[in-house]
Amino acid sequence: MCSLFRFIRPGSVRNSRSDFMIRSFNGKSPRIADSAFVSEAAYIIGDVEIGENSGVMPSAVIRADMGKITIGSSVFVEDNCVIHSGSSLGPNGDVVIGDRVLIGHGAVLNCRSIGSHVLVGMNATLLHNADIGNYCIIAACAMVTQGMKVPDRSFVVGVPGKIAGPPTEDQLWWVKDGITQYAQLLELYKKEKFW
Repeated sequence: MCSLFRFIRPGSVRNSRSDFMIRSFNGKSPRIADSAFVSEAAYIIGDVEIGENSGVMPSAVIRADMGKITIGSSVFVEDNCVIHSGSSLGPNGDVVIGDRVLIGHGAVLNCRSIGSHVLVGMNATLLHNADIGNYCIIAACAMVTQGMKVPDRSFVVGVPGKIAGPPTEDQLWWVKDGITQYAQLLELYKKEKFW
């Protein structure tokens, strides 16, 4: 498995560009799958692992300075998102994000976990120690409160976030279709040397 990842060291060069926005912190370096795309305008710091075929778009910040951040395969972090490890409620500030997850523009994640096949809407906020199950949708601008446990197949709306029921199959289609569209888009970014 380790051969699938590259370790980034300060001053290293990846694909003929300086990785000045991908930084080690406190002796921990990001590990990014070879098939992943990270925009040169994204900022990745510390104990971060980004899985196969995932993408991190411009102005996203993934900051693992208070715990590890593990991002699975086919996870797409859109522009201006913040994912930060750390918790005010305990010593383990790790963040784990499953596979096939879309994180919409401007979302802020300081949660403990997100399952697989999840859509986090634009400008949603997931606070400390929240856990999101599989096949969930967090609506745009929703706030998942501190310590909230969102079970599998939940649709969360509002501030503070409330479970409005299960997402419909039509709503879950957006997760599947969005993953497919982003996978195609990232291949174009790589081809155009935005990498």
